[in-house]
Amino acid sequence: MRFASPWLIALAVIIPLVLRARRHARDAAVRFPSLAVLRAVAPAGAGRRRIILVALRALALGLIVVALARPQLGSAQTRIHREGVDVVLAVDVSGSMLAEDFTLGSARASRVDVVKSVVKEFVAARPEDRIGLVLFAARPYTQCPLTLDHGWLLQNLDRAKVGMIEDGTAIGSALATAVNRLRPSTAKSKFIVVLTDGENNAGKITPQTAADAATALGIKVYTVGAGTRGLAPYPTQDMFGNKVYRPMQVDTD
Repeated sequence: MRFASPWLIALAVIIPLVLRARRHARDAAVRFPSLAVLRAVAPAGAGRRRIILVALRALALGLIVVALARPQLGSAQTRIHREGVDVVLAVDVSGSMLAEDFTLGSARASRVDVVKSVVKEFVAARPEDRIGLVLFAARPYTQCPLTLDHGWLLQNLDRAKVGMIEDGTAIGSALATAVNRLRPSTAKSKFIVVLTDGENNAGKITPQTAADAATALGIKVYTVGAGTRGLAPYPTQDMFGNKVYRPMQVDTD
């Protein structure tokens, strides 16, 4: 709400005028040695009515000033056209992603936890892009289709766990599923990010075949390796149920 004219400042003048008029009304115009006779003939409630009259006059004057100030209340609409890109994240949730060769803060962290942390930062930096999520192990699974609801996307990311899909690393099938998710997209730019820690050892589609399909559709593919090559500490339990680590050989393609 706004006022189109500066008349509202006149309200600051009304209050002193009302107080001054009230003070003058209390001054005696005619002096009498005694007011008993006047009280006997004066109508009941005359003083109260006089106060109400002054208040009504002040209110009427204030409303006139507000009207002259021309109060305005409206709404405005702004249409902004923005073009984002479409992105599908293919995240590996195979058993080897439990290897703990990273740290988050000062604590040891698994590969899948670190990948989730990086994905959250990635999503936060792209508020205007549609992002989808494909999880894969021995087979791919679409965890979240392309969406602008990044809160829902991150909820689905938090639900991703190692073991929810039979073990294996089907990089080619995962890439093909991501390509299929982007195939009907009309965005001018679209790409896939594959986050994995191993080599393709499952699925019926080779990574090269899936990459060729992506190229044919104008989809860029980026691959991110999670973990170190060679031996990595893998958590397991000993015969007493204690958590211990054994070295696991990892090769990243």
